Amino acid sequence: MNRLLALLLMLHLGVDARLRVRNERGSVTTEHVLWAVAVIAIVGIVVAAIKAYVESQAGNIK
Repeated sequence: MNRLLALLLMLHLGVDARLRVRNERGSVTTEHVLWAVAVIAIVGIVVAAIKAYVESQAGNIK
């Protein structure tokens, strides 16, 4: 009886571990998407700042 319980426990733990791995599969993709959005936002801010600076300096040309 103890062997049967040990076998069932091992089977349950193995299935549980596999389900945990499956549940975390999309987390890497989500992290990459969030990093991409952050980088795009930073680049947009930098481009806007450079554009404003260049336009202000172009207005000073005589």
